[in-house]
Amino acid sequence: MLTPMLVLLICVVLAALACVRRIPEGHAYTLRRLGGQMRTIGAGTRIVLPLLERVAHRIRLLGNVMTFQRLHVAQQRYSGSIYYQVLDAGRADAVIDNVDNLVCGCLRGLLDGRVEDEALRNARLKADLNVQLRERGILVTRVQLSDE
Repeated sequence: MLTPMLVLLICVVLAALACVRRIPEGHAYTLRRLGGQMRTIGAGTRIVLPLLERVAHRIRLLGNVMTFQRLHVAQQRYSGSIYYQVLDAGRADAVIDNVDNLVCGCLRGLLDGRVEDEALRNARLKADLNVQLRERGILVTRVQLSDE
């Protein structure tokens, strides 16, 4: 028969195990508390307070890709990929769910229909996107857009 002391000990051990989270390498989690405060935790074994905090976003830091099939800008159609990484998960948390729309909006503003070499255009787009996205904690590492 289980004694009350043994039941209490089992509950304490289960509560302690619920507090431990293993965050994979190359990821960061943003946690929200009840009052709305946010904190970011990186890879490794971390302590999370399950009743007070919840995981808001699981952010992949490296190897993110956005693929565009038919992007229409200024009477021109583009397709290709944009590769990016998250430098600061705390700043990127606010835009990580809509990063595709954010980059599409930036691209529409930067692609102006000029005829230029594809490699030069991609280098210019990468530099201009980094200027606009760096303050949000995102770094564009490669742009591969081509005309359709």
